[in-house]
Amino acid sequence: MTHAPSDAEARRAVSPVICYPDETLSRPNLALYAEARAAARKVAEVTVPPRDARCFEVPAGGFFRITSVEGPQVGDLNLWSTDLSERFYSGKTRALHGTHVTKGDRLWTSFPTLRPMATVVEDTLGWYGADPFGGRVHDVIGTRCDPYTHWTLSGGQYHQCCHSNITRALATHTGLNPQDVEALVHDVVNVFMCTGFTADTGQYFMKASPVRPGDYIEFFAEIPLLGGLSACPGGDCSATHSSDVAACHPLLVEVYETPANAMGNWRTPEPHGNDGRPGVTP
Repeated sequence: MTHAPSDAEARRAVSPVICYPDETLSRPNLALYAEARAAARKVAEVTVPPRDARCFEVPAGGFFRITSVEGPQVGDLNLWSTDLSERFYSGKTRALHGTHVTKGDRLWTSFPTLRPMATVVEDTLGWYGADPFGGRVHDVIGTRCDPYTHWTLSGGQYHQCCHSNITRALATHTGLNPQDVEALVHDVVNVFMCTGFTADTGQYFMKASPVRPGDYIEFFAEIPLLGGLSACPGGDCSATHSSDVAACHPLLVEVYETPANAMGNWRTPEPHGNDGRPGVTP
C-alpha cells in the first residue's frame, strides 16, 4: 500500500459535483399520463414462470405493469424497440437519474438515438427510499446473472440465469436462433431488487427484496416496446442467485393500450439532436 501524502485529507475533502446536472432534462407530463392511464384498456397479460422469462409488446402511448403475485420475487427487465434497433441503456439512465429508478424517472435508449423509451409512472415500493445499508429498490446497476460469470466464479454450469432466460425468450418471440439474439440481451432494470454498494469495499450487494404480493411497478411506453422479463433464480435475492436453492415465484406482466384521443398533444420522443458526426472535428 502506498503512503498517503501530507495533504491526503484535504484532497479527500474536496466537494463532489454532479456529472450530469439534470435541470435542463425534459420532464414527463405525469398528469397527462395519469389521464391516459385512466382511459387505457388491458389488452394482454403474461405470467413469467419462476426461473424463466417471457417477452411482451407494448404500443407507444401504452402502459405495462409488473406485479408480484405469489411471493417476494425479483425480475430482470430488458427493453428494446419493437424492430430491435434500439435497446435500454442502463449506464446513461444511471448517469441521468441515479443508481435506482422510481416514479418520474425515465429509461433511455442506447446511442445513437438516446431518447426516453419508458417512464416509471407508478411504484408501490416508492416508500422504501434508502435503508441504513444504503440499499434501494429497482436498480440500474447490476448486469443480470449470467452463465459466464457463474462459471468464472464457481466453475459450474447454470442456464436458468436471467441472461439465458431472456435469450431463450427473445429467440422464441422473434423466431430467431438463440445464438443470433444473445448479443441483443443487455444490462437490465432489476425490478424489485434491493441493492447498493458496501461503504468499506465498494462492492455491489443485494439483500432481501421488500416486495410483497400485490406490489407493482408500472411504466409508460414512450416508443413501441418489446420487453423481456426474467423471474430471477435468486427469488427475493436475500442470499443467492444462479442456482435452484432460492424460493422463486412467478411475476405478472399486464399490458394496456391507450385510445389516441386520450393522449392530448403527446408525441413519441424524437431521437437525439446531435449532428451525427461522432469523432469528427468541425
